[in-house]
Amino acid sequence: MNDLGTQKSQLASIKENRGEVEGQGRIARDQEGEGEEMKTVRSYPRSEPRRVVNGLIIGSMVLSLCILSLIRGKSQDLSDRSRRLVSIAGEDDEGNRVLLEELREAKRPMCAETNRRSDVCEASGDVRVRGSSQTIFVSPDLTNQEWKMKPYARKHDQRALANVKEWTVKPVSGQTPLPACTDNHTVPAVVFSIGGYAGNLFHDFTDVLVPLFLTARRFRGEVQFVVADARAWWLSKFSPVLRKLSNYEIVDADADEDAVRCFPTVVAGLTFHKELGVDSTQSPTGYAMADFKAMLREAYGLEREAADVADDKWDIRRKPRLLIISRMVSRVFLNERGMSDMAMSLGFDVRVADPDVATDIGKFARLVNSADVLIGVHGAGLANIVFLPRGAVFIQVVPIGKLDWLTKNTFENPSLEMELKYLSYQIQADESTLSDQYPKDHPVFTDPQSIHKKGWDELSRVYLENQNLKPHLSRLRLTLLEALNILPHGRAMAQ
Repeated sequence: MNDLGTQKSQLASIKENRGEVEGQGRIARDQEGEGEEMKTVRSYPRSEPRRVVNGLIIGSMVLSLCILSLIRGKSQDLSDRSRRLVSIAGEDDEGNRVLLEELREAKRPMCAETNRRSDVCEASGDVRVRGSSQTIFVSPDLTNQEWKMKPYARKHDQRALANVKEWTVKPVSGQTPLPACTDNHTVPAVVFSIGGYAGNLFHDFTDVLVPLFLTARRFRGEVQFVVADARAWWLSKFSPVLRKLSNYEIVDADADEDAVRCFPTVVAGLTFHKELGVDSTQSPTGYAMADFKAMLREAYGLEREAADVADDKWDIRRKPRLLIISRMVSRVFLNERGMSDMAMSLGFDVRVADPDVATDIGKFARLVNSADVLIGVHGAGLANIVFLPRGAVFIQVVPIGKLDWLTKNTFENPSLEMELKYLSYQIQADESTLSDQYPKDHPVFTDPQSIHKKGWDELSRVYLENQNLKPHLSRLRLTLLEALNILPHGRAMAQ
């Protein structure tokens, strides 16, 4: 619309010049009757201002018509902007003038990028969903643009999106009627996919569950979930969370045959803020990660909100509990038993558990919620920190490989937002099985960035998939003592 702004400026300049000419004519005419001594004042003949004014009026009208033609010509190319119409008003009592008036804004795009990770389309009115063809039909009154999107919050990750079907938001032209409704719903719908990296706990939370909370919580349960790329085991695993966010049975889009479901509002895609987190400044309702954790406590019946002696559930006779997150495939603690014995000698009540073999996530969530300190190697299992009580200590064991950027973004920063106390334990070369696979002067140790530059697959193969760990108990003891000193009841026990 820069051309419109330029034309407005030109019109204002013409109008100003016209006012100066007419003003000078009025002054001269007023002064003609004031006496002979005023005859030296210059005045224009009456015919001259009329010609000038009429010329300016005609020029202004021609210029306005040009502006109108220009805007109309460009309006077809402004599908991503607000379109404007120009109106030319007629003559008023003081003379002719040109008005440029905004009449209305044309249809806005219904789809927007909430973050570099996600697209969200929202339409209200007569909206119809045919899950079997992954199509959302809308009236042409809502938009005249067709959109294609994948409703999964990792839109630039082609590996994840390979498991996500594409959906189309399709305006139906006047010549083609909207498909007939087979099911009428009185509540809004949220359409999302659980494809992608389903089954990886970190991705289950950061790609689906937290974004679903951000998108659906505002409806206070009065929302219908239409799930694409559904997996029955996933829906069963997280059913407590889904039931907390929706009061209605889930619609499996892929198994919905030829049903056409009509909704007053449809939201396709999930709002994403950041890894395993919520940015309250971006949330219209002001939600924070604390609200997500509160929802999880209700969903899974978790007793402890805070790891504090003031908690009504606290028994002063109970030892602080340490939970060691165990792994069986890679990044395994090779001296897990020694770690456990050493921690017990410090006064911890120790539990060791592998979330990958837990069949009941609710039961595992309650175990995590009972812990005061959680320690584990960087990996998906650490996503269980969402169940820790506020004020608990989280110790992330960081493998060799200069992975601080990864461990910080995925778990350190989110843990602080969850109001946890964060500590890290950095693995040294002689605590890693990589020292048995490579000589000390190998780039794996001396130049990790050279491995990083080869891409994620190589980085993961070297540092994540083929590395097991054996922490020095004397070093780890210092970290556990620090954790014990952070806990209010740990300090009380030491006294």
